[in-house]
Amino acid sequence: SETHFKVIVISDKFKETRNSLARHRLVNEILKEEIAADGPVHALSIVAMTPDKWKEKLDNGETIGASPNCRGGDGSLPKRN
Repeated sequence: SETHFKVIVISDKFKETRNSLARHRLVNEILKEEIAADGPVHALSIVAMTPDKWKEKLDNGETIGASPNCRGGDGSLPKRN
């Protein structure tokens, strides 16, 4: 099963929450039941922005890059041969 995820959340709600850590907390709160039901998540990348910022990013030709492949994290995973 997958343990690495990236979510992109575009919401007007983020106009009230300018701090990126607070935005991430909001997203984590929304996802907590889903995450608990489906098992552990090793890595969660969150992109959280307002619709205006998203449009600006797209208008500038910017994209959201792919998440990097797992490299074993804290070393607790078995070594690859």
